[in-house]
Amino acid sequence: MTHSGNPFGQVLVALVTPMTADGEVDWDATEKHMDDVIAGGADGIVVTGTTGETSTLTDAEKLKLVEVGRSVSAGRAKIITGGGSNETAHAIELYKASEKAGADGIMIVTPYYNKPTQAGILTHFRLVADATDLPVILYDIPGRTGVPIKYETILRLAKHPNILAVKDAKGDFSEVSRVLNQTDLMYFSGDDANVLPHLSIGASGLIGVTANITSAPYRTIVDAVNRGDLATATAEHKRLEPLVRATMTHVPGTVSAKYILHGLGRISSPRVRLPLVGPEEWEAALIEDELDLVKDVPGADFSNFRPDRNAAAGGALPKVHGTTR
Repeated sequence: MTHSGNPFGQVLVALVTPMTADGEVDWDATEKHMDDVIAGGADGIVVTGTTGETSTLTDAEKLKLVEVGRSVSAGRAKIITGGGSNETAHAIELYKASEKAGADGIMIVTPYYNKPTQAGILTHFRLVADATDLPVILYDIPGRTGVPIKYETILRLAKHPNILAVKDAKGDFSEVSRVLNQTDLMYFSGDDANVLPHLSIGASGLIGVTANITSAPYRTIVDAVNRGDLATATAEHKRLEPLVRATMTHVPGTVSAKYILHGLGRISSPRVRLPLVGPEEWEAALIEDELDLVKDVPGADFSNFRPDRNAAAGGALPKVHGTTR
């Protein structure tokens, strides 16, 4: 199936999955959070990705997140389902079910833990892409999966009619430029600190964690780059830097994003599922020190920030265990 243009959007939020204090998905908070990020300028939401705690979500929860996202967005933003599985057969079934649930696209992560060869990676991506008519984003994040998608493999995958884009968390800008020169693939920045550098060499957009807290500045950066206004984009990038540092450098992004969102009163609990845990005292202190430096960032008013280190402490054991069963 051939897709014209960009079917994903440009400002995509790697959505956290709000949970109750006992680790169950808080569906009311999820709906509100989805609406907040869309209202702030996001035109795409990636549910069930790394930031959404895909590794500890059940398949039923993943599919419901797609359904809820589609209902909340009501056509205002694309709903992309991430995560998948390191078992090819399971990934195929999950993405087929996600398509039926109403997803607008899928993001396939490199099989993790197995450490397949490039031939195995190629086969995994091709078979999953064959199983759905939805447009596909490849997720290249060797720091989590153990193996990169090599340049030659990306070129071969680019020939598949459903594979349209790469989310790059590898940070090899020279490779990004080579792929953009050699293929029609779109690139999405998968590293919040590198959004502007990615866009400046031709990336189509971003899939960001910090955008959970505010998507408005990313909308400003993308729109400025689109019209060739590098000065405006750079100024917004600089304003965002302390918030990005607070979110992305001290603990896993989903942990810090939930800690910050809860302190802002936007989600009911900062709880994450084990083996993730909330920030320790010294980690929370570092996050709060960084937030003190955030000034004049649209959508990020910390004047009434009330962090709760006790509520964030530890992690939850849900009643029903996660994906591979």
